[in-house]
Amino acid sequence: MAMSSESSSYKLHVAAKAGGIDTLQLDCQNQIKPTISNGEVVVQVMAAAVNPSDVKATLGIMPHAVFPRTPGRDFAGIVVEGPDALKGLQVWGSGGDIGITRNGSHARYLVLPIAAVKKVPKGISMEEAGAVGVPFVTACEGFSRAGGVKAGQTVVVLGANGKVGQAAVQIAARAGAKVIAVQRQDELEGFACANVEVINSTHMEPATRIMDLTGGKGANLVFNTVDKVYWEVGHAVMAKGATQIFIIATKGQTVAFDLFKFYRGMHNFVGIDTLALDCVRSCELLDELRPGFEDGTLKPFPVASADMIDLPHAMQAYKEVLSGAKNRIVLKP
Repeated sequence: MAMSSESSSYKLHVAAKAGGIDTLQLDCQNQIKPTISNGEVVVQVMAAAVNPSDVKATLGIMPHAVFPRTPGRDFAGIVVEGPDALKGLQVWGSGGDIGITRNGSHARYLVLPIAAVKKVPKGISMEEAGAVGVPFVTACEGFSRAGGVKAGQTVVVLGANGKVGQAAVQIAARAGAKVIAVQRQDELEGFACANVEVINSTHMEPATRIMDLTGGKGANLVFNTVDKVYWEVGHAVMAKGATQIFIIATKGQTVAFDLFKFYRGMHNFVGIDTLALDCVRSCELLDELRPGFEDGTLKPFPVASADMIDLPHAMQAYKEVLSGAKNRIVLKP
């Protein structure tokens, strides 16, 4: 799938929302280096992941997405215009506004506020840095809104084999929590710096197993990455005073809610919408994770050479991501 690089500068351009991927007009246009105002930088994008939200926004599923625009939320690149102290610096970032309400990273050049770029952690490649963004920002913000992860707590990650689930497992393990991963396979999909208990929900009833593992106490934090599928499991395993984090919801879905259990359990529920996090806040969250990436207790998602696609062939990447690609697909502007 890997394509040869082009020397020209391109950007993706979406003039209007499409009714479906087959009618999406994803134009690859020539791009010149933008001019900037005080307080801004120009980043020459070296790698930019394609997230499901990038594709869905071009299809009009995100109601606040504006048109016309260049899509793309995540990036890693080199500062080519801005303060002298930043020129030449390898930087990374993400944002719920990038590629949604402002021009995004699926382009050779990206204009951002200075505060929206931070130095790429030592020891990871530009391709890996460009693929960290949304999943790790989502997991980090979720735990932050829930009061943080503390050593010795029990953290259950529902849907641990997805990219946000993998990031949540990594962050919780690094914090010293006892991590229980619930998924539909036997082996942990990603990395963790400590032992993780894996429950294959196709082979056993997760709630019963979790309560056995916790001596009947349940989990302090439940990170639910898959919405209604694991709602009953998540609700059943919350310890007294526990918090459950939700990162996704399908419009129109409802669940049965045991109000008495919520009241007596003193439970908390936190909803995370990273589209509400601008590029500055998202970059702050990534920078909080820097020490982990640099000391090896966190690891970026692997990016295979076959999953690096040149910008003129972006439609191929968009279709693969929309169809549920397991690997991180990265555009190379």
